[in-house]
Amino acid sequence: MAFGLDIPAGAATGVWIEWCAVRPPYGPREEFTAGRRAAAAALAAAGAAERAVPRHSDGRPCFPRGFAGSIAHTARLAVAVVAPGATAVGIDIEDAEISPRVAAFILRGRERSTLLPPAGEYTARELFAAKEAAFKALYGTGGLKEFLFWRIELSRSQGALTASYRGVPVPVWVRSDADLSIAVAIRR
Repeated sequence: MAFGLDIPAGAATGVWIEWCAVRPPYGPREEFTAGRRAAAAALAAAGAAERAVPRHSDGRPCFPRGFAGSIAHTARLAVAVVAPGATAVGIDIEDAEISPRVAAFILRGRERSTLLPPAGEYTARELFAAKEAAFKALYGTGGLKEFLFWRIELSRSQGALTASYRGVPVPVWVRSDADLSIAVAIRR
């Protein structure tokens, strides 16, 4: 079920994405554990000596200094991304379909008219994941602690998806198969 993500070579230098299955009985504890296993594997691939990922006081994962990282999970699958030297990264995976009502709430009118079919090429699930990944990358930089992910603005320019909040942009890459969408945002 895990698949790669097409991140342009210049942006993907030193980016590691690792997947881990959530083990039965598929509860919050197992999801947390699978996320930390994926993070440890991504840190190992990135060459980090420290592989533990405790929680910040606000609940976010605390990656070792010099290794920006992020974790996401569904009830059955966890994923982590590590980008050494990046300012911040965010990742999200979604396996649920996004209803038109939820899409209308999280996506602005311009986003719906330009990014969703027929004018655009993204699904509501991909755009939801993109906003979540961007939220994590933007929140991880500090100073944006009181914003909500649906206030992030998505736009497409020159073939790339960009998320921004109050003028702070972050590129976002998305990919999907029939069952899952993944999004990664990297702040350099």
